[in-house]
Amino acid sequence: MEDFNTLVDNTYREQRLNLANYLRKQGIYNDDVLAAIAFVPREYFVKPTFLNRSYEDTALPIECDQTISQPFTVAYMTQLLDINEGDRVLEIGTGSGYQAVILRVLGAKVFSVERIPDLYNDLLELFKRIKINIKIKLGDGTLGWKQYAPFNKIIVTAAAPFIPDELKRQLAVGGRLVVPVGTKDIQTMYLVERISHDEFIETPVGDFRFVPLIGKSGWSE
Repeated sequence: MEDFNTLVDNTYREQRLNLANYLRKQGIYNDDVLAAIAFVPREYFVKPTFLNRSYEDTALPIECDQTISQPFTVAYMTQLLDINEGDRVLEIGTGSGYQAVILRVLGAKVFSVERIPDLYNDLLELFKRIKINIKIKLGDGTLGWKQYAPFNKIIVTAAAPFIPDELKRQLAVGGRLVVPVGTKDIQTMYLVERISHDEFIETPVGDFRFVPLIGKSGWSE
């Protein structure tokens, strides 16, 4: 495993600790998730113009009309995934890269799909600069990444009109899929658990707002 010391930056250490403490008070109880939030420098993933807002509990604009998710949302979705060391995790919508790095720090083997070329190229440079091992490809995330399936966990960081069947097929038995589903304006987060080859449990767990999931099994661009 790579040495995560390349991520260490104490400039905003107090703000990271304060954010983790705030998230605990908001209902995030997983100590490992909170430790990852307190460790990963969110300022690496925001626009320079928003640097002083890096540790606000809010979504912020990034390039290409996308956003870096609200820290509570990142922590909540990660907590739902219940990451174990060595889990193969598929992320749909790499975006800023922050969620992917949180997952990697938690010990997951991360495979992430980004559809926007400019973001993809920026992410390649970012992951190389911070020396973190995350597999990323440019493509339609609604189709998953069949080459590396099945996955123990799948996280979708954009709003789907329905749960993509291809992602369910790529989920291992015993695995978890977390995905926001609804309209382009408001979505319900679903935790999908694969009980057997043909049996899934789909549990709604709260309302959120995400950018649309674009693709064959998502919204049209």
